[in-house]
Amino acid sequence: MKTLICGKGGCGKSLVTALLAMELTKRRYKVIVVDNDESNFGLHIQLGIELPKDFALHFGGKRIVTEKLLGSKGAEEERFSVIGGEIRASDIPEDYMSKKGGVNLLAIGKIRDFGEGCACPFNALSADLLRMLKLNEGEFALVDTDAGVEHFGRGVETGCDLLLMVIEPSQESIRLAEKGNKIAEEAGKPLYYVLNKTDDETAKFLLDSVDKNKVVSVIPEDKKVFRYGLVGEALDFELKGVGELADFLERKKSRDR
Repeated sequence: MKTLICGKGGCGKSLVTALLAMELTKRRYKVIVVDNDESNFGLHIQLGIELPKDFALHFGGKRIVTEKLLGSKGAEEERFSVIGGEIRASDIPEDYMSKKGGVNLLAIGKIRDFGEGCACPFNALSADLLRMLKLNEGEFALVDTDAGVEHFGRGVETGCDLLLMVIEPSQESIRLAEKGNKIAEEAGKPLYYVLNKTDDETAKFLLDSVDKNKVVSVIPEDKKVFRYGLVGEALDFELKGVGELADFLERKKSRDR
């Protein structure tokens, strides 16, 4: 199952991705984590794993990917692709995949230099990878996206089976969830909500503000998250709500077989 995790900046997408990945590995799954956030350098720290080389470098770097992307415009019957065919996690060279236990981290690309330009080529490469990626039995793919909804515009969700929208206690997050749900419906992809950073009061407010039937997990605010993030330590603790989220994905995977 390939799951895309999205939401507004700072809502906790990377936190949910990291904790969910580690929970699934405890259940003896292999997890491929795709870091699709070009400006966030924290996911690998939360996983306690080294940041691999940008996957875009495997295809010549951002400039070459951009040229292929521009060259594909106007070709109505041929979608943009640098990968070109089916790919499995085992096909990806070791330099581009960091591993720790059952977690395998792939970073599409990062913005590192002044004036480097937009992240569209990275999103296009991510969309291509997810369309072509074939998972073996016992494998999950979790995609940590950039903030907002630009990844929808690049079709990153096309190759995914379902979407998880992380919602924090803010009107901006609630409204983005509404927009994300509408776009997901247009794309024909199921979208579910994960409420994050909640207490009893904010959880109730969020449940009254969104479609309750789409809420699959409620994760409380926890000071450990702040402390571990401040000192840059791996999130090697359990957090309420993450187990329920893993249960949900297991059920979906079983039903979709």
